[in-house]
Amino acid sequence: MARYLVTGGAGFIGCNLVRFLLSKGQDVVVVDNYATGKRENLAELAGRYEMVESDIRDRPAMDKAVAGVSAVFHEAAIGSVPRSVANPVESHEVNVSGTVTVLEAARTAGVKRVIFAASSSAYGDQPDSPKHEKMLPCPISPYAAGKLACEAYMQAYAGAYGMETLCLRYFNVFGPYQDPRGAYAAVIPAFVAAMLGSDRPVVFGDGEQTRDFCYIDNVCQANWLAANAPADVCRGQAINIACNYSTSLNEILELLRDLLDSDLLAKYEPERPGDVKHSLADYSLARETIGYEPQVYFEEGLRQAIDWYKRNL
Repeated sequence: MARYLVTGGAGFIGCNLVRFLLSKGQDVVVVDNYATGKRENLAELAGRYEMVESDIRDRPAMDKAVAGVSAVFHEAAIGSVPRSVANPVESHEVNVSGTVTVLEAARTAGVKRVIFAASSSAYGDQPDSPKHEKMLPCPISPYAAGKLACEAYMQAYAGAYGMETLCLRYFNVFGPYQDPRGAYAAVIPAFVAAMLGSDRPVVFGDGEQTRDFCYIDNVCQANWLAANAPADVCRGQAINIACNYSTSLNEILELLRDLLDSDLLAKYEPERPGDVKHSLADYSLARETIGYEPQVYFEEGLRQAIDWYKRNL
């Protein structure tokens, strides 16, 4: 049994990762200030994990959180491209300055490894496809630029201090506990929630934009593999976590109409600044380095997500 810290553990990805680690019989510490995470996401797990309610920029709180942990899964962030466009300073302060605080607390405490939730947004809107790690990053939003800056810090801490770090570039993660409400809701939960409520889903753009959607179970497995990977793999590099399968938003809507027995048509709004048109991943480096293979592909993941939203909305 090992002790792990999950920053942002009350958020969508974080709370799923907490459940995954507990299912493996591990000790878990969670840091979250509930700015975007939700208390109810962990409510039924009360007493099974240690909670540090704090902003990740709070150094004393982070010193407390990292005490005795063997690895940190750093998931905490303001995770929205549109929100970063609206407020780039807030995005930078939380996502970048907060990450440096996490790294410094971990370094001082002698924590062996930090696994970072990087983002496919680092690739920007480059036409080459699929996206692979040898491509030069080209961020087109403050959120993407901040995530890329955090990758650089992961690499710097590996080089300067010998810390074992690894950056997992997530591609469009979806699944249970992903918030369907609010101006910055991700597309799949927003579509599902709207259609379950007999409302027309909103699409920004023409709906022909494509994404490599990755079900949350794949991401949890990738983090576990990264935490247990050989030390020589963890030198600050970035690896793609995805399925190498792209789906357009219009295709998702068609599938949802079938799965939900709905005839609702989408409302199309103007494209949003910072949004990428097409995204498809080559995950062969993740296969080679940590042994990653997706376990749940898009349509099965969508069915599982729909089942969860039907029970919990």
